[in-house]
Amino acid sequence: MSPMKQKARSRVLLVDDHPLVRQALREVISRERDLVVCAEAEDQDGAFSAIEAFRPDLAIVDLGLGNSGGIRLIQDLHDRHPKMPTLVLSMHDELLYAERAIRAGASGYISKQEPPAKIIEAIRKVLAGEIYWSEKAAARVASKVAHAVRGASGSPVDLLSERELQVFELIGSGTSTPAIAAMLHIDASTVETYRGRIKEKMNLRDANELLQAAIRWSVAKGAGCQLPGPR
Repeated sequence: MSPMKQKARSRVLLVDDHPLVRQALREVISRERDLVVCAEAEDQDGAFSAIEAFRPDLAIVDLGLGNSGGIRLIQDLHDRHPKMPTLVLSMHDELLYAERAIRAGASGYISKQEPPAKIIEAIRKVLAGEIYWSEKAAARVASKVAHAVRGASGSPVDLLSERELQVFELIGSGTSTPAIAAMLHIDASTVETYRGRIKEKMNLRDANELLQAAIRWSVAKGAGCQLPGPR
């Protein structure tokens, strides 16, 4: 009698620009009988090359990927490989970024601070076709929906694009326009354009109000609160 055929492992692609993070993830995943890391990449180009070569069943993506942000990569992955689910594994604030990642096309969001067992749980749920995020993030989204039904507005930060949010966050941390331009690899004039858009979307009159709003938001984010709307 022929031996029973072993079920094929689900192939996982790791996309993170930190080699130590990829190594730790590989070690966690390799302990599971039904999972295997088939490839690794540190940026968007490497991710697409790995997908073509190895045809993974799942991509685990960090949001901080140098020049090409993780949200943009998730959007591109969803457009070019809509049948391949993506799980975000990140240090970014889940309450701020989880919903954005899901809207971009991700199937789940989990913090790097979670224990290995939770990460494996998230991987399996996403592979099973489910959406994975924490109870806290799910509760925030449910609250936003309830407020929308009642006609209430959400945080003005929700109106910002991904790049505008990056600029707003850096303003709140006290980073100058030239430094923001250098960090994001864009011109200082482009940063000024983003500042103008942020002021318009958030109904802020001048640079001083923009700075104060950005600082308040940074403090509120650190305390797990939501920025109040403009007065």
